[in-house]
Amino acid sequence: MKLDFFYSALMMAVGGILIYLAIKKKMEPTLLLPMGFGAILVNIPGSMIASSEAHGILAWLYEIGINNAEVFPLLLFIGIGAMIDFGPLLSKPWLIFIGAAGQGGIFITMIIASLFFPINDAASIGIIGAADGPTAILVSMRLHSSFIAPILIVAYCYMALVPIIQPIVLRLVTTQKEREIEMHYKPNGVSQTTRILFPIIVTVVSGLIAPDSISLVGMLMFGNLIRECKVLGSLQRAAENILSPLITRLLGLAIAPKMSGAELLRWESLMIISFGLLAFTFDTICGVLFIKVANLFLKQKVNPLIGGAGISSFPMSSRVVQSEGLKANKQNHLLPFALGANVSGQIASVIAGGLILRFFS
Repeated sequence: MKLDFFYSALMMAVGGILIYLAIKKKMEPTLLLPMGFGAILVNIPGSMIASSEAHGILAWLYEIGINNAEVFPLLLFIGIGAMIDFGPLLSKPWLIFIGAAGQGGIFITMIIASLFFPINDAASIGIIGAADGPTAILVSMRLHSSFIAPILIVAYCYMALVPIIQPIVLRLVTTQKEREIEMHYKPNGVSQTTRILFPIIVTVVSGLIAPDSISLVGMLMFGNLIRECKVLGSLQRAAENILSPLITRLLGLAIAPKMSGAELLRWESLMIISFGLLAFTFDTICGVLFIKVANLFLKQKVNPLIGGAGISSFPMSSRVVQSEGLKANKQNHLLPFALGANVSGQIASVIAGGLILRFFS
């Protein structure tokens, strides 16, 4: 009884820390704030708000939004798709390879984690490297991972920490000379027809490659189609400015039933924190190394920093790449290339999640 009270008190303190990080440090406030408050609600002694037997509201949100119908991550992807401009990627299609390379950390981490966890949990931990909350939710739920709550908390916390983690990694794996490489962006014209066809083609191709990714890819591309068709302006603005933040907040509350002290405060949770950092680090390294290898064969060299934008953390990793490029060379403007790699990483991370589900679900 005393131990249960200790766990509850500790998790309420964790909830307070999440609220502090959301408000004071502005770290993913749309998610960490409801997560932190949900942790307090669930761990109040005698609270039935997360009890399915008592028809608690948080239990209902979890069952409908995540466990049974997976409504929240799918609706969230519609909002994300409505926000994304694939123009830089369509202008420079070769950037898609950087997005693909940037998912290497998922599989490296999964292999290492499988030495300590069952393969379904290892795969769910590896997907933290996707830097994509909805994908992490869908994969861990469908693989019936025992560590859904710590995986989601770690995934979103590290997404918020991208501006702190990535600059350190990028400086370690690139030289000053490499960071100084100038890139000159000359955009190719992208017609509206191309922009409309792109989400449709990506949905079909992704469905053929990884059928299990079709729900996430389909909702992401549907949101983007709303954006690019130019006939649903009010709906596009609603998806971007209302649907996405609203669903994110409900999602933060919905995972609260999994944030009880007894469930979270295990040694495995500490390992997941370490593996999450490993996944993010290897994703960045894989993207940078891909460009370094490509530069061995290219006459016009590519700045390896752009490889850091191959993860799905949009647009934070793009801003990091731009910042690091300017620090090395005041004339260096890498943002358009970084944005193209970043949105390609968004697509690649969802496909990677679909591949994991295909082989391990």
